[in-house]
Amino acid sequence: MQLSRADHSVSPPLVDIPRDYNAAHDLLARNAKRPEKTAFINALTGERLTYGELAEQSQRFANALRAHGFWPESRVMLAMLDTPEWPVAFLGCILAGVVPVAVNTLLTTQDFEFMLNDSRAHGLIVSHALLPVFEPLLGKIDTLKTVIVSGAGDYSPYTTVSHMVRESSATINIANTCSDEACFWLYSSGSTGSPKGTVHLHSHLIQTAELYGRAVLGIEESDVVYSAAKLFFAYGLGNGLTFPMSVGATAVLLPARPASADVFALLKKFQPTIFYGVPTLYASLLADPARLARSEFKPRVCTSAGEALPAEIGRQWTAHYGCEILDGIGSTEMLHIFLSNRAGQVRYGTTGQAVPGYALRLIGDDGRECDTGEIGELQVNGPSAALMYWNNREKTKTTFTGEWTRCGDKYTRDADGFYTYGGRTDDMLKVGGIYVSPFEVEACLMTHPAVLEVAVIGVAQADHLVKAKAFAVLKPGRTATAEELQAHVKERLAPYKYPRWIEFVSELPKTATGKIQRFKLRQRQ
Repeated sequence: MQLSRADHSVSPPLVDIPRDYNAAHDLLARNAKRPEKTAFINALTGERLTYGELAEQSQRFANALRAHGFWPESRVMLAMLDTPEWPVAFLGCILAGVVPVAVNTLLTTQDFEFMLNDSRAHGLIVSHALLPVFEPLLGKIDTLKTVIVSGAGDYSPYTTVSHMVRESSATINIANTCSDEACFWLYSSGSTGSPKGTVHLHSHLIQTAELYGRAVLGIEESDVVYSAAKLFFAYGLGNGLTFPMSVGATAVLLPARPASADVFALLKKFQPTIFYGVPTLYASLLADPARLARSEFKPRVCTSAGEALPAEIGRQWTAHYGCEILDGIGSTEMLHIFLSNRAGQVRYGTTGQAVPGYALRLIGDDGRECDTGEIGELQVNGPSAALMYWNNREKTKTTFTGEWTRCGDKYTRDADGFYTYGGRTDDMLKVGGIYVSPFEVEACLMTHPAVLEVAVIGVAQADHLVKAKAFAVLKPGRTATAEELQAHVKERLAPYKYPRWIEFVSELPKTATGKIQRFKLRQRQ
């Protein structure tokens, strides 16, 4: 089927959201009929929180926030590990009309200082294990009035989430919010530089649940889900909270970082039917000699986002576990995935087709829409686009252009409407006047049996001409030379695309969500 220049076909939103609307109340009310059903499980401790307990504790926490002087539209930073107290705090804030600002838990004191000052948060909810990172800032940030600690124990002089829940009333009191009102913030991951406070509306959570969770994944009440991406990440928030809550499924939470051994133990014990991963994790799991056998883990569906999935990783995973990986792309700005492969229609090496409810277009360097096969910048139009970047008017204007959101990714589209990733706009290379996709070179290097991970950047020579350089991480116990890897690429791609230099490294710089920070590699040159 020959498509027109842009895939402008947009299905209407699958949920009619009224003007008077509170996102947390909607998610909780959907599960009032299943109060005994397990909503969240802590994979480390075995703690379980039922939907009935979640609703009561969230309401109690909302009432406690009011008692502590928090008013509608005031902001509270959430720096919390993935435990059942995370959804209690997040939903409780929203029930009270307070705006939770979820942040990456692996950042530095300096990073958190920037975010506290930038957001002017009046409160901080922090896991006890992270408290030492924040202590140098307490008393230093004028707008920060209240610190609330998450975790069992006494953390005097600070109050705790559990104490606030115990001591507060369970009286139903839902803030009078509307669907177009600011609901929560997420800070962008920083894969291209400084993080930006991204403001989302009450309507956005359920839109992504209906358009991707239900329409693409087919999530149901009987599903058990596990997301390697944490709840503070847009991808993880949908995976581990919004999607399962929208249908009454059960989510398994892992407070620790998703090391291969811990992930394998979780998959074997809880047998999630939906496994949400990222490319680097899939590669690590496949390369681990202790990986689970096919008989030990039988998911219904797996997904990948954060970075484009190398085709070889997808094929190896399917061959080993008999389950396709639905590779897709989303963003903090769009809250979740808007372009994805579908079950039974997976084409590894592509990012699939537009998710129902979203329109896509590719724009060339000359500003016109691209024809089939031409490379251009991906732009998306859909109902979950963020309102703005906080305190960053110029970046807001260049990213959110009318009804379209610029993604910063280069893509091509084939005649069937499948999109193939070319790289970040800032990462694209022009070699001899011809665009070279760093991801294409990376995907080729990933097919070498010794390569675990790789990142490709452009390096300017003395004559100012740009050539490709690769940073390669080898699999444990494997060896390879630069010449061997260069020959591997030359045999499979056009000669001008091979990396002129290859540097072997022990690891690649990444965000906490698994995205490779290529700008840091460029800074080292």
